[in-house]
Amino acid sequence: MIDRRTLLAGIVASGASSAAAQVVPAAEGPARDMLIVNALGGFSDPNGPRGKGAVPVEDRALLSERVIDDARASDMGAINITLGHVAGEGDPFAKTVRDIGIWDRRIRGRSDALAKIYTAADMARVRASGRIGVIYGFQNTTMLGSDAARVDTFADLGVRVIQLTYNPANAVGSGSMAPENGGITPFGREVIARLNANRVMVDLSHSGERTCLEAARLSAQPISINHTGCRALTDMPRNKTNEELRLVASKGGFVGIYFMPFLNPSSVASAADVVAHIEHAVKICGEDHVGIGTDGGTTGVDDMAAYRAAIRQEIAERKAAGISARGENPDTLPFVEDLSGPTQFQRLIALLEQRGHKAARIEKIMGGNFLRYARDVWGA
Repeated sequence: MIDRRTLLAGIVASGASSAAAQVVPAAEGPARDMLIVNALGGFSDPNGPRGKGAVPVEDRALLSERVIDDARASDMGAINITLGHVAGEGDPFAKTVRDIGIWDRRIRGRSDALAKIYTAADMARVRASGRIGVIYGFQNTTMLGSDAARVDTFADLGVRVIQLTYNPANAVGSGSMAPENGGITPFGREVIARLNANRVMVDLSHSGERTCLEAARLSAQPISINHTGCRALTDMPRNKTNEELRLVASKGGFVGIYFMPFLNPSSVASAADVVAHIEHAVKICGEDHVGIGTDGGTTGVDDMAAYRAAIRQEIAERKAAGISARGENPDTLPFVEDLSGPTQFQRLIALLEQRGHKAARIEKIMGGNFLRYARDVWGA
């Protein structure tokens, strides 16, 4: 059993058909000159062939022209990507080191369009050059094994974000689907201390409530929840309680709202749901601590029937592996259909404007707050 991104890489990624992209009109006029940061997303081509075997040949390929063009057309300035082991078979450490090498190669191969991000200053510099900043992040800590000192190694390799858990429990703490809702383990305390020492972001997306609250209190630096929703609006485990949101913000952290089905009890979320969760997060956290982490890409899906078939297979395998979350259903899509494709960010900006949010607040939500948080953790 493998994680969602590995399973769907080369077949599908968050996106939608060109017709769906018309549901909410893009804002009129020229693209706004603001930094847009996706606190969790991806570059996968949703329309390519699926690889075979443990290390598909195409996994080492450079990003396609279409994926690059769509990412650039979205006006995205920086994106935190998931690499390394999340779940499934294979040696987590070896897979993670391999993935870092692959992404270093991809960025070297498209240095005209992409640049690796190490510091907050890099984001503004790379944006000014017309490229997209790529932030290396993990969505689990399984690659650490029982050695917290491996945090040092990954930090030296340029990893800037490490999420403590995926949905199940691990050696660090409990994920959102762990029935025991355990807290941070003694090993988890070591890991957090190492992350702080290396100025790596501590991400509590996917974590259980107790693990999130304890990590926020233990960390010497602010923590983030890079892709989540608000449980007060939709009571699903992948969403965060007001207590979690409030504590993270009070410690100077960052909360990114995703474009995922968990934003609606029906598991079919809309752009209006995204806006509602952003507004609730702003109410609880304050406007200086909320942003976006879509958990998806900027390239749309050409063959929706094939996409839905892949999703049904994916959900079945994730449930069999015990890594799925409540709200993952075979007949729903893992993205917001009317906020997808290359115009998704401009359409969100237009919706926020229609709701009466001022330009300064929108700029914070779209990227300014993540940049501020990055300065606090990574340094200038």
